[in-house]
Amino acid sequence: MQENAMRNVRVFAVTVNMGVGESGEELKKAQQIIEKITGSKSVQTLAKVKQPTWNLKLGLPIGTKVTLRGKKAQEFLKQALQAKDNKIMAKSFDRAGNFGFGISEYIDLPQAKYDPKLGIRGLDVLVSLEKPGYRVKRRKRKKAVVGKSQLVSREEAMAFLREKFGVEVQ
Repeated sequence: MQENAMRNVRVFAVTVNMGVGESGEELKKAQQIIEKITGSKSVQTLAKVKQPTWNLKLGLPIGTKVTLRGKKAQEFLKQALQAKDNKIMAKSFDRAGNFGFGISEYIDLPQAKYDPKLGIRGLDVLVSLEKPGYRVKRRKRKKAVVGKSQLVSREEAMAFLREKFGVEVQ
């Protein structure tokens, strides 16, 4: 019996995020780190709320992120999972099958080298999973509702990680 190709789970996007909390020199250092470890150009993230006690103003750049797709996303995800010893907590998964985890120091990544000018920073890795055909929900023309069988469940996401990347879900 042949397996249905439309039921296969795949990595849609890997977002690497580094929150700094302030703009200026520290944000530039964070951008250099993220661009060095991902090999892609980063984008600044802006404050969405005003918080006077922390000197945060609406629209102030306070972080940086990179979104990876395709082969680049899978390669980076393998390295990021190695930094976590191929173990992820079950509570890191949401109902839609997406998951995220943090890396406390970027030098934990296998390809990253320490640079004293940049210092040591942590980062978050967020992964979105999907099945083929999910594009009909996002496309510009003739958007459609995606059926339940086409959504990635939490259990399917965990099984995908175990099979594809050899990750132990705790």
